Amino acid sequence: MSSQLSHSRDHPRVRKSTSDSSSSSSSSSANESLRHERLSRLNSSGVSDASNDMTKNHAESYFSRRENRLSARKKAEEEIAHNDYKKMYEKALATNQRLKSRLETSKQELVVIQEQLQRAQKERKSELGSNMLETEKKDSRSLRKKISDMEEQVKVKAELHTENQRLKDENGALIRVITKLSK
Repeated sequence: MSSQLSHSRDHPRVRKSTSDSSSSSSSSSANESLRHERLSRLNSSGVSDASNDMTKNHAESYFSRRENRLSARKKAEEEIAHNDYKKMYEKALATNQRLKSRLETSKQELVVIQEQLQRAQKERKSELGSNMLETEKKDSRSLRKKISDMEEQVKVKAELHTENQRLKDENGALIRVITKLSK
């Protein structure tokens, strides 16, 4: 045991950075190379074979426990990430379903409202149809009367125009006669 302590004091531990442990494919090969490197350093130290075997076993068990912890942590992180995505997907799916059902109910309500609107328009047209007929008849009578009144006014205006033209002509003739007499 004391040889292990003196050995661990002589050779500081080499720690792996967190960026090395993040990649899955390179981490296992890096772990293996580090393990072999450490074991070779342990073997190259001047310790006897019995203590060397004990140190080797101790180091191997330490590294295997460490690798197990790292792989368990990595699996837990992957599960958490997977569960997060799964939860987000399930939440989005539930929201989608809720919105689809709301859309369907809205479409059904729209169809019902459109049918009611069409019925109301038909009823109004039929009611207005009979009222419009009477109103149109009254309007057409009043328009005919206005047209006949306007035709009479046009005739009167035409007569007044011809009368006015005749008077102008007579006035011009009288002016000529007066100018000849005054000379």
